[in-house]
Amino acid sequence: MAVVPVPVPVRRLVGHEVRVLASLGLWITRRSHGVAAGERGYGYARGHGAVMYGFAFVCVVETFAMSVLLRDWPAVERAVLFLDVYTVVLVIGMHAASVTRPHVLGPAELRLRRGALVDLRIPLADIAVVRRELRAAAGKPGEGELRLDMGAQTSVTLELAAPVRHTTLLGRSRTVRTVHFHADEPDLLVREIMARRVTRSEPRTVTQG
Repeated sequence: MAVVPVPVPVRRLVGHEVRVLASLGLWITRRSHGVAAGERGYGYARGHGAVMYGFAFVCVVETFAMSVLLRDWPAVERAVLFLDVYTVVLVIGMHAASVTRPHVLGPAELRLRRGALVDLRIPLADIAVVRRELRAAAGKPGEGELRLDMGAQTSVTLELAAPVRHTTLLGRSRTVRTVHFHADEPDLLVREIMARRVTRSEPRTVTQG
């Protein structure tokens, strides 16, 4: 019996939902994902929780309304109830993913994330320019540009000396040379990136005996 391969977009969508649900466990236990010894996490979801909670509340209200409307069709009511409850869980899970999966600055690379949706690793040696820049996330990103906004704005801009490859949720890949992203403490993150780049670029001192 031939095995039918699962399409890449389907695999990636399922993987995304698994990461979202796993983030709920991390959130409940107050743990972060992917922050190892010698690395530091930088949040980007401050103030965004109220929006997600509001959306979850609307979903709950809609669930009760549908239960009333479908009370004469119990089979349909149960199916819709399951989908509505799962939607609420996913909404809360997406917020949990944003909280538990911060940007991570390590000795050799910067890991930029946006919940369970984006996970982009950039070598510090490939960062040509880093600056604090508040930008409104309006319009479509330009060629070679990636935008990881929160609340329709970004606060840090990276210009890369060498391109990196970014893969979208559905598996499409493109080259990125400029990244705009948001951080709750952009000034601190920019200073830390610059400090680590300088440290890595300093020549070694050789002592001859």
